[in-house]
Amino acid sequence: MRPKTAACGFALCSTIALLLQTFGAAGQAQELSPDFTVTVDARPVPVHAFKVASADPALRWKAMDDKVHSADFFETAAFASFDMPRPVKVTVTCQEPIRTVKILPTSLHLAAEVQGKILILALAQPRPVTIEINGNWVRALHLFANPPETAAPRPDDPNVIYFGPGVHEISGLRVGDGKTVYLAPGAIVKGTAAGHGPVFALEGDHITLRGRGILDGSLCPTHSRNLLLVHGKDITIEGIILRDSSTWNIPIRRSERVTLRNVKVLGYRANSDGIDVCNSRDVLIDNCFLRTLDDLIVVKTDKGQGPTRHVTAKNCVLWNEVAHALSVGAELREDVDDVLFSDCDVIHDKGREWTLRVFHCDSARVSNVRFENLRIEESRRLISLWIGRFVWTRDAERGHIQDVTFKNIRAASALPLRVELVGFDQAHGIEDVLFQDVVVNGKPLRRDEVKANAFTRNVRIEP
Repeated sequence: MRPKTAACGFALCSTIALLLQTFGAAGQAQELSPDFTVTVDARPVPVHAFKVASADPALRWKAMDDKVHSADFFETAAFASFDMPRPVKVTVTCQEPIRTVKILPTSLHLAAEVQGKILILALAQPRPVTIEINGNWVRALHLFANPPETAAPRPDDPNVIYFGPGVHEISGLRVGDGKTVYLAPGAIVKGTAAGHGPVFALEGDHITLRGRGILDGSLCPTHSRNLLLVHGKDITIEGIILRDSSTWNIPIRRSERVTLRNVKVLGYRANSDGIDVCNSRDVLIDNCFLRTLDDLIVVKTDKGQGPTRHVTAKNCVLWNEVAHALSVGAELREDVDDVLFSDCDVIHDKGREWTLRVFHCDSARVSNVRFENLRIEESRRLISLWIGRFVWTRDAERGHIQDVTFKNIRAASALPLRVELVGFDQAHGIEDVLFQDVVVNGKPLRRDEVKANAFTRNVRIEP
């Protein structure tokens, strides 16, 4: 538990927080970005370095496929996190003169003032913003502009597990009924290599994990530990940053009424899925940012663990490196119904898979999946509904995909194959698919851009 501190002036507190985030409570130096410095309304904000996938596609594929050496293939980007109780002016200083600036998502319609090596950006509302300088998209700067925290928990509350500013190493932490875990601004909680299972396990009912700190998996060998397991009911995760998980970041398993809001997920190693919703009901993922090597937001079902129903992912900003941005599958052994992906921005898709997908290689029925109001700024392969056998197949029989809608989608796509619809056989096919107001590269989706096999029925394209 963190001891109480005396009150201090706002500027002095900002300076102390900067020092704590830079050096840690025990004087441990943190890796800050050499590329940028940031101030918000003239107050300095730490700019953290973190590992991302390589710009070279061959090295990105190798990082995914060479599981043993996955951690060897990376470059670095940067992020700065701050709260926004009001509109602010962000000043970014770079190491070289600024020739070009790209601010993403472009749907925010933000423009910056440039003065030599300095960029000035006015932010009116809290949103994740990505800035790319001089065409260097890999080493981008991510600004995590958060809504202001309210009613932060007290360190001496017996139902609160409190991590104050500085670096903390834990072998693992199980959090039970009615508990709150709080990562204060400047807190960095690292899972150690000595631990087993997830770094944080939220197992029980009425649990909250919140704050502005960082949950870090950099000390864990690849494929060893999830950063955060969710298994329970009425669980809320808000505001934190997850960095460098050694495998799936946030599996949500056999859970009900789970909310993730303003969560940031950064990963570069093999199988570093962002958020995996598995055999769970009533899950909301809202206003999150994800940049990982593997799948970003994905829905799955394991055998004998119940269906997945009523999942919504909305208002998210997504950067896909290799796999899928928004998807259902591949492991689908129990039914999936009522999944909505809505009002999201895919600011990059560098992958070899599909941006939007239902990927089905087992026996479940997948129904009522909607992809709506999506803005996709870059995609190699856009949409896929697919039933077949694959390396993850476990069931003897194939399944079904029914009632899938793609509505009000604006996308830029590089490859001529826009959409594939692949059923398995007459008894295990794809039916009732609607494409409504789907625009690719500025033009409405055409029938000849949808490649469908004989096991696909009732496909409509409007207009």
